[in-house]
Amino acid sequence: MPAPKPPAKPAEVEINAKLVRQLAGILNDTDLTEIEVERGELRIRVARTSQAAPQIVHAAPPMMAAPAPQSAPAAAPASAPVMSTDPAGPAPRMGEEVKSPMVGTVYLQATPGADPFVKPGDTVKAGQTLLIVEAMKTMNPITAPRDGKVLEVLVGDAQPVEFGEALLLLE
Repeated sequence: MPAPKPPAKPAEVEINAKLVRQLAGILNDTDLTEIEVERGELRIRVARTSQAAPQIVHAAPPMMAAPAPQSAPAAAPASAPVMSTDPAGPAPRMGEEVKSPMVGTVYLQATPGADPFVKPGDTVKAGQTLLIVEAMKTMNPITAPRDGKVLEVLVGDAQPVEFGEALLLLE
C-alpha cells in the first residue's frame, strides 16, 4: 500500500483560476469591495481598492496572511469649486474643477483628427460630454456637472490622468 501523500505546502497549492474569475465577477456585479474564500490551507481574497480592476491577492496558510486591507478611498466629487494658480503664470484662475473619477488616459476628441468635444470659451450644458477617460479598454465619457463655460482645459490629449486629477475648469 503506498504511503498517503502529505498535505500540500503553500507553494504547492494550485490556484483555481475559474474560482478567482468568479470572485472578481461577483465584485463587478455587486457593490462589494472585497470577498474572501478559504479552503483548507488556501485562502483567496479579491479586493477592489478603487474604480479600477479588482485586485487579486493570494495568501497561503492563515499564519502567513496578508495584513488587513486598508479602507478604500472615498470617491472624489466629480467637481469642486476651487481657486488654482498656475506656477508658470502670475494670475490666479477661478473656476470649478471637473475631476477625473478614475485612473486612465484622457482623450479630448471622439476619434483621432476629429474636433475636440470642447474648447476654452465653449458654453456647455449639464450632461454634455467634455472629454473621455479610457480605463481598461473602456471609454468613459466625462460630462459637465452643470451648465457653464469652459475656462480652461487642464490636460492634453492622450495624457495619463490620476483619480481626482483636475481635467478642466468651468466658469
